[in-house]
Amino acid sequence: MSRISDQARSEQVPASAANAALRGEAADTGRHAARAHMLRWAWRRGKPVAGNRVRLLRSGQEYFPALVAAIDQAVVLVMLETYIYADDPAGQAVSDALIRAAQRGVSVRVTVDGFGAGDMPAALAERLRAAGVQLRVYRAMRGFTLARRHLRRLHRKLAVVDRQVAFVGGINIIDDHNHGPFDQAGLGPRYDFAVEVRGPLVDRIALTAERLWWRLSFRGEMREVGLAGAAADYPLITDMPPRPEESGGVRAALLLRDNLRNRRAIEREYLRALGAARQDVILANAYFLPGHKMRRALLACRQRGVRVRLLLQGMVEYRLQHFATHALYASLLDAGVEIYEYAESFLHAKVGVVDEAWATVGSSNMDPFSLLLAREANISVYDAAFAAELRTELERAIELRSVRVMPETHARRSTWRRLTNWAAYMVLRLGVVIAGVTGRY
Repeated sequence: MSRISDQARSEQVPASAANAALRGEAADTGRHAARAHMLRWAWRRGKPVAGNRVRLLRSGQEYFPALVAAIDQAVVLVMLETYIYADDPAGQAVSDALIRAAQRGVSVRVTVDGFGAGDMPAALAERLRAAGVQLRVYRAMRGFTLARRHLRRLHRKLAVVDRQVAFVGGINIIDDHNHGPFDQAGLGPRYDFAVEVRGPLVDRIALTAERLWWRLSFRGEMREVGLAGAAADYPLITDMPPRPEESGGVRAALLLRDNLRNRRAIEREYLRALGAARQDVILANAYFLPGHKMRRALLACRQRGVRVRLLLQGMVEYRLQHFATHALYASLLDAGVEIYEYAESFLHAKVGVVDEAWATVGSSNMDPFSLLLAREANISVYDAAFAAELRTELERAIELRSVRVMPETHARRSTWRRLTNWAAYMVLRLGVVIAGVTGRY
């Protein structure tokens, strides 16, 4: 139908106009072909790119001011993905910045997880939408059944502004002191990290966010208007003006965990880094329940004489995960792995440092739900200065805010405690079986 109409119009216009139209159509086709090529290139996950500036952000105290400042400078597009979106002081500051951007004419897209942000106030969502912020919910919860699809959550936390700057890490849109039902006098801020990225890697982060947004938007419109109507005109990352090249910088990679081409990318990166370790390993992880491959890699590090330190959750946040983790302590302690439990507040970090060559910051826990089910995003940085900075932060937390688990003390646990730990571990293993990934973990 459209071809017949185009032919009829071409007969009524001068040849020069028809040629111009053909050139425009060819240019448009070329643009979309180039975009498709960029999307294919961007999914080569884990490949480091050089020339980036990566800044470590310590907890929300540094993350939220940087995020709000970047949003306030946006001129074209802001994309934000988060697992939790709270209506507390930190959430209100981010919401206000997003609303200001939308009112300036910036395209603002926010994606929240249907479970993690399930208690997001309706008034907050309506306020965002009324101001022009586009809000999408990933896998909205409509009742719960014990099925694998309910375990596939959007757990990554990232933001992209224009194509100039991106943020990736473990920090949700929630205040450091917002501990929910655990509000206690004297409880310190949540311990977490994120990174601010500038340089070529921003393109990959932006395309990652754009692809998920397109999929969610496309599905929603198909339900409303059918396939033929699901072709809304969204601003495209590849349509933006070229981003200025960064001079110098470091090599860094975007590591994703999804249910398509990147099912084990983050786990493989950890295994590669541990396999290359020769001096020192520090891992900080909120929910630590590594599979047999990861445990073997940690034990192999000790056999090579590598010092291995684990900074883990000291406070009981989720009893099942907490006790299940303790079931793994004995074999690690016997091999000489040093285990420290963060005691000042809740540990939420998912970071690691290996020697002076590699560091990672992101959203992926070292448990089966992060490594095999959820959508996650980590940044790996191959730079001695960045690795040293993160190591210094972790060593300070180990020295000043943690308690070491001594092998002899752990060995004196009561029989009841041992049974509780292993029962919790077996229950979580059952969850892995239900998820259908037990053979790979």
